[in-house]
Amino acid sequence: MGVTIPLLTERAYDRLRRDIITCVIQPGSEISESQLSTQYKMGKAAVRVALTKLAHDGLVRAIPRRGYMVMPVTLKDIHDVFELRLMLEPAAARMAAGKVNTQRLRTYDEACRAGYEPGDAKSTARFLEANKAFHITIAEATDNARLAGAIEHLHDEMTRLLHLGLALRKGPQQMLHDHKTLVKALSRGDGETAERICRDQIESARNMLLSAILTSRSVLNLAITADGA
Repeated sequence: MGVTIPLLTERAYDRLRRDIITCVIQPGSEISESQLSTQYKMGKAAVRVALTKLAHDGLVRAIPRRGYMVMPVTLKDIHDVFELRLMLEPAAARMAAGKVNTQRLRTYDEACRAGYEPGDAKSTARFLEANKAFHITIAEATDNARLAGAIEHLHDEMTRLLHLGLALRKGPQQMLHDHKTLVKALSRGDGETAERICRDQIESARNMLLSAILTSRSVLNLAITADGA
């Protein structure tokens, strides 16, 4: 039993975390141990511990006598995440130039350029996971574990924001990531160019996300507010 309970808890945590990040459980949703236990066919004890861990991650917060709420997305969240990315990732790209495993980057870049099928949750998840892996590979090449950890945490938040943004975009596939120029700069050890390209790509992603959110009528049905109130 000492092995089974932690394993079940970890499964509950992984499943709920994935569904929150991919917006299967939408921002602002109220959830409870009983509801999740029934919906996911998991024990209440495992769900309770998983929710505690998710609260520590900042993905949910407890509501006294009611359960939990999935943290809503605010425009300030978007601003803060991109502001931090612009501080950390261009510097990481400069530091990683000439040291990163470019073959791994090319593999992730190919997956990103293959794109996703609009409205298909699985292909969207694959696309965004490849994008996340691409950026984390660069961060890890800096040999600064704290910097890599901070960037990985930012990309967990980014993945949720991008799932939301892609869900709000209409029409044919409209978001493709092409990292070829960045890979080339990193491969030849050109830190200055890698830093500039990384900054430009982050700003482009920010513009795409804000455009999708601010121009979509569907946003009225989602928990997106101007600040954290």
